[in-house]
Amino acid sequence: MVKNTGRPGYLQIADDLRAQIRGGSLAPGTPLPSTAQLAEQYDASLSVVKMAVGILRNEGLVIGQQGKGVFVREAEEPPPARDDEVAELRAAVQDLSVRLAKVEEQLATSTTRRSGRSSR
Repeated sequence: MVKNTGRPGYLQIADDLRAQIRGGSLAPGTPLPSTAQLAEQYDASLSVVKMAVGILRNEGLVIGQQGKGVFVREAEEPPPARDDEVAELRAAVQDLSVRLAKVEEQLATSTTRRSGRSSR
């Protein structure tokens, strides 16, 4: 059941289903209950349940099969990070850090100039 915690219901449902998948009570290949069944189980609307299942799809935990339903996906190993990709990301972060420092310096300079003008 969705609780009135301030956290959106679709996130609560996604969290619960994710925990069931990771905990093994919903094993790979197992079909999820229908949208109507989940809506009844969680006392939520169909659209809220669909949003929750959509989150799990985006995370790669479930996969839909047209006309059959939504199934828990087989666990896949994430591909190992390639050294060249890591080096590229590090270079991009370094470049962004330098650019941000320049912007912050310009902002500090312009703020100092403005405060100097207003004190005259």
